[in-house]
Amino acid sequence: LLSSVWTFEMQVLLNETPSVQTVLNTLLSGMILLVSIVVSINSIVLSHDMSSVSSQADRIDGAARFRQNLSELAKPDEEPSEPRSFLRVMSRTIQERARRIDDDIAGMEPGLAEEVEELAASITGAADRLGAVENTSGAQFAVLWKGTEFQYGAQLERLHSIKTTHELSSETEERFDSLIEAFKLFAVGKEYFKTLYYTQEVARLSQTLLLIALPAILINATTILAINAGVLPEFWFLNIPPLQTFVAATFTVSLAPYIVLTAYMLRAATVARMTSSADIFSLR
Repeated sequence: LLSSVWTFEMQVLLNETPSVQTVLNTLLSGMILLVSIVVSINSIVLSHDMSSVSSQADRIDGAARFRQNLSELAKPDEEPSEPRSFLRVMSRTIQERARRIDDDIAGMEPGLAEEVEELAASITGAADRLGAVENTSGAQFAVLWKGTEFQYGAQLERLHSIKTTHELSSETEERFDSLIEAFKLFAVGKEYFKTLYYTQEVARLSQTLLLIALPAILINATTILAINAGVLPEFWFLNIPPLQTFVAATFTVSLAPYIVLTAYMLRAATVARMTSSADIFSLR
């Protein structure tokens, strides 16, 4: 766009071939370094899977116990090991247990009853929105984003506060503990799915970056050699001189790896920020 508006000025600017080559050389060095860094990060992530047999056994046992806990809450046709089903199962479980503590307000003092009723309504409403995944479009990122919107930290803190500051019946305490356990189960599942998401994203980033960066490096290096030798394709595109077309195309290709990395990092950083703000401890 810039070259089509100020064609003459851009042509004069690009005629300064040492400056153009310097910029292209910088991009080339950055791409090579970028590939090295991402491959190193991918190696670090993969190294966690290369552990001893005992570590693998402990991890599998923990996952199996967690899966068993989810199975006790799921319906026969539900598969809570999948993110959408997990959110539906936890939404239904949290709503049911929140309604149970709401059923106990009859024997409470007015102030406490009002607080418990308000808390139960808040939890039920938030859990209902959590389970509305049918209209969620997108892949794992969209479903994971849905889970990050469930701010359970403040609600969990209020449950603990009510338990410690008021005298509750044994049955009411059990129902409070049951709801707290549901929150904990959701938190563990969310963190586990987040870990799986990060692992997949790093693997996809490495694969995508290698597929894009290697051709970009080749094109960038070829352009530097062509400019240095003064050998450029003799064709005009939309009345744009060959030098501008050639350099603009090379810049676009050279920036592709950086754009891919930026997209992946922004997505991962967004998930990290949202999930951390929803936990029990927060820096907000």
